[in-house]
Parts: sequence; structure tokens; C-alpha cells
Amino acid sequence: MNGLIDIRQVATQILGFLILLWIMRKYAWGPVLAGLEARRAKIAGEFAEAQKAIDAGKKAKEFFEAELKTIDARARQKLQEAVAEGQKVAGEIRTQAQAEAATRLARAQDDIAREREKAKELLKEQVVALSMRTAEKILRTKLDDPAQRKLVGEFVDEVTALK
Repeated sequence: MNGLIDIRQVATQILGFLILLWIMRKYAWGPVLAGLEARRAKIAGEFAEAQKAIDAGKKAKEFFEAELKTIDARARQKLQEAVAEGQKVAGEIRTQAQAEAATRLARAQDDIAREREKAKELLKEQVVALSMRTAEKILRTKLDDPAQRKLVGEFVDEVTALK
């Protein structure tokens, strides 16, 4: 060959390359692979922790949603109890007002009945007084039929005026 390729030089380069490859494998490749393996394990651990955190978050979310439903149910129950209590109080107030109105109505009817009795007594006293005056007048005067009619007419007018 014309000297273009020198076999000794190629063999030296191959031998140098193989020695470099062996040195790299012994001193560099192992630590690099160990570092890569450590990095892979660290990343896998972080993913596992992230998954645990996601699972814990889901559990917490489920717990809080259930708790929220419970709180909502309790709030609705309290609201219904408050409405029922309000209706009960309103019923009691209504019953009390009706009883008070009935008492006042009975008292008013009693007052009216007493006033009516007083008015009847007063009217009776006035009729007796008028009757006595009329009898007195009759006894004092001699009465004939026209005079009796006139006297009775006056009596009726006086009684009518008293009403």
C-alpha cells in the first residue's frame, strides 16, 4: 500500500481506544451509572410521595365533602326545628290572643248587661215616679173622661221622652 494507512498507527489507536474504554468503564462508567441509578431511585421516590400526597388529598376531599353534607343536613334540621318552633310560638300567641279577646268580649258583654240593668232600674224608678205624680194629680183633681185621656197622653209622652 502506498503508505496511506499505517497498520501500527491504527493498532496503536485501537489499543489506546480499548485502554481508554477499559479505564472509562472501571472509573467513570460505574460512578456515572451509579449516579444515574441514584437519580432514578430519587425520582421514583418523589413520584411515590407525590402519589401518596394525591391519595391523601383525595381522602381528605372525600372526608370534607362527607362532613360538609353532614353539616348541611344538620343545618337543614336546625332550620326545620326553628320553623317548627316559630309556628308553635305563633300558635301559642294566636291562642293567647283569642283567649284574651274572648275574655274582653265576655267582660264587655257583662258590662253591657250591667249597664242595661242599671238603665232598666233607672227607667223603672222614673216610671214609678211618673206614675206617682200622675196618681197624685188624679187624686187632686176631679177627672172626667177628656181629662183622663189628656192625663194618660201626657204620661205616655213623658215615658217616650225618657227613652
